Amino acid sequence: MKNICYTLLLTLVLSSCSEYQKALKSEDIATKFKLGTELYDAGKYSKANKLFAQIAPQYRGKPQAEKLMYMYSNSFYMMKDYYLAGYQFERFESQYPKSEKAEEALFLGAKSFYMLSPVYSKEQKETVTAIEKLQIFINKFPDSEYLPQANKLIQELDYKLERKAFEIAKLYNKIANFESEDYEASIKAFDNFLLDYPGTTLREEAMYYRFNSAYKLGINSVEYKREDRLNTAIKFYNSFYKAYPESQFGSEAAKMNTELQTAVQHYSIKS
Repeated sequence: MKNICYTLLLTLVLSSCSEYQKALKSEDIATKFKLGTELYDAGKYSKANKLFAQIAPQYRGKPQAEKLMYMYSNSFYMMKDYYLAGYQFERFESQYPKSEKAEEALFLGAKSFYMLSPVYSKEQKETVTAIEKLQIFINKFPDSEYLPQANKLIQELDYKLERKAFEIAKLYNKIANFESEDYEASIKAFDNFLLDYPGTTLREEAMYYRFNSAYKLGINSVEYKREDRLNTAIKFYNSFYKAYPESQFGSEAAKMNTELQTAVQHYSIKS
């Protein structure tokens, strides 16, 4: 019985493969469309995609073209080929703006760019593009059922940009090795970060590291700039403490502030 079942299964597989190979070589676009649709509905997107690619130009302007181009676009998405999915979905929405699938296509096209967004530590070109594409979708379909998901995706992408900017500023602090230019760059980077992302969840940490950079700059400064830099660091500490009196960095920050206060007293005595 097992042998019979195996034989029947093998026959079906070989028959299916044979039918697919014949369709690929066939000149009949209707045959390709029919089998491609069957394969698409069965979840065999790679095979369906190859058939759709062969007949897409010939169906341009035909009644079946809209359905074909949606399936063709979505087959790329299901295959996780997000570059081509994004391109094809945008093309579909542009060609068929009144289609019942236009809204979904524009959303999935934007989401394709979201899927291409890398981890925050890498170049964020795709992240910026994804945010732009999702915003275009939101502007065009403000009442869409996909709106909550689109907003959530933008929030995730925005956080990547925040994290990227934060880590760059923090890197200046870590690699400075008492070079004043690097500490100044770190302070400036954190200033820009806090200005660009006023609602960031990283605000506490950013304010701490800005103070930390100012502390290191002041303590290790050349003499003729030291007093001003010490006072600047103390101002940053006061801002940090006022905003986060119970901070996880509070103990370390307080020790640094004490050192700053001691150092700056030297100038008060001299004056």
